[in-house]
Amino acid sequence: MKTTTSKSSSKKPAAKASSKASNGNKASNGHKASNGHKPAANQDNDPDSDRSKLHKLFEDELKDIYWAEKALLKAIPKMIKKATSEELVEALENHLEETETHVQRCEEVFELLGKTAQAKKCEAMDGLITEAEEIMSESDEGVMRDAGIISAAQKVEHYEIATYGTLCTFAKTLGLNDIKELLGQTLAEEKAADEKLTEVAESSINVKAANTSEKEEEVVEEESAE
Repeated sequence: MKTTTSKSSSKKPAAKASSKASNGNKASNGHKASNGHKPAANQDNDPDSDRSKLHKLFEDELKDIYWAEKALLKAIPKMIKKATSEELVEALENHLEETETHVQRCEEVFELLGKTAQAKKCEAMDGLITEAEEIMSESDEGVMRDAGIISAAQKVEHYEIATYGTLCTFAKTLGLNDIKELLGQTLAEEKAADEKLTEVAESSINVKAANTSEKEEEVVEEESAE
């Protein structure tokens, strides 16, 4: 009996220790579950998380330029109607055709992303188009208005070049190579359109505008009023 009692008493502390260890584990696990903490690597260093945020920004910028391109389909014909230089009219007509292609390319990019084409109002382009309309309404018909149209059109081109350049960089980072190639075509065409407008301006329009005096402008205004 003494021997049995001795064995029994020796087992109890071990059992308690095991129980404490078990309870300690439960408390520790319970603490983690209640706080819901994850390792820092999962929260801050997750490449998929960072990539998804960049992908969202890419899509937002795509919606922005899609709206801008569609708005230009309505704005460019107004510039063509107000322009008098045949060279300028031709440059604008060519770019209008390109803009139709740019809209289609945006829609193709949406399709490659598995998304429905969606436009989000581009405040920057809306402002540039409004400014272009003001320039055309406030400038005299002829060479001065042509110079103003080129100025407004090149501001539009520079915005598009910046946007498409950024989209191409995002697409490259995200590994969207087919999309990068599509957007790269549009970027090249926007740069070419800007260079063409500079060529038109420097060939004759800017020189003629520089030789137009304020007195001549007043005469034109009086004739227009009559």
